[in-house]
Amino acid sequence: MASAPSPRPALPALAPVSHLLYLHGFRSSPRSTKARMVAERVARDHPRVTWCCPQLPPSPAAAWALIERSVADWPRGAMGVIGSSLGGFYATRLAALTGCRAVLLNPAVDPARDLARHIGEHTAWHDPRERFFFRPEYVQELRALAVGTLPEPARVLLVAATGDEVLDWREMVARYPGSPQHIVPGSDHALSDFAAYLDAVLAHLNLV
Repeated sequence: MASAPSPRPALPALAPVSHLLYLHGFRSSPRSTKARMVAERVARDHPRVTWCCPQLPPSPAAAWALIERSVADWPRGAMGVIGSSLGGFYATRLAALTGCRAVLLNPAVDPARDLARHIGEHTAWHDPRERFFFRPEYVQELRALAVGTLPEPARVLLVAATGDEVLDWREMVARYPGSPQHIVPGSDHALSDFAAYLDAVLAHLNLV
């Protein structure tokens, strides 16, 4: 069971979200359980929403360039983003630069620090036959993408699990002051009980 969410600051008047981007985490893909759950709900209940969930390349600079291309023609006042883990770091930057609504699922707060320990070859989570190399220069690329305090924190919903075995939920809470927050007792980094929070995620985004 989730704890009661902290009081939600009043959101500035925004158009309903008509364009939604999902950004997966490190080693993950558009085939992640959470991405597929969101995609299915959007297709079923919000067929007018433009949906995009790209496969992000290992290079953070290349990943950010892909994100920029993906939303280049989207209306800034009617777009939203969901980011999980490393995708939450990218989603934070997108929200800071565009003012869009965002939902962050166990987001990486300082991936340059954390991933510096993981330089080398990795397998893709959803297909171990797929391999990629996380290069030393990618750490600096992550540092270059970091942003400071969010100008519109009320537009960003944090979902953080206290049982996250990869990232520290307390860092997440401290990173997003002024944002509505769902603190999930227990659970895990993958948010295996994500189905219980999907309605809250979609309510925050206010999809058309």
